[in-house]
Amino acid sequence: MNRSELVAALADRAEVTRKDADAVLAAFAEVTGEVVAKGEEKVTIPGFLTFERTHRAARTARNPQTGDPIEIPAGYSVKVSAGSKLKEAAKGK
Repeated sequence: MNRSELVAALADRAEVTRKDADAVLAAFAEVTGEVVAKGEEKVTIPGFLTFERTHRAARTARNPQTGDPIEIPAGYSVKVSAGSKLKEAAKGK
């Protein structure tokens, strides 16, 4: 399902216009991005998803073409965890 299909499904389910559904989806993405960028708290939709910023330590890796070691600096990443309802849906229950 791509974004336009998701917007159409949300609009039909919530009985709102596609424009309104798209605005809500865009606002959700923007707010989630801002909270994760700050890294101070998680964004949790109970039973569905949790988004949080995680710290990745510096590490040594290998260049796959030459085999030479390369240093990868420390940085941040995003962890997305599925909630219980989403896990049950994936099992087909």
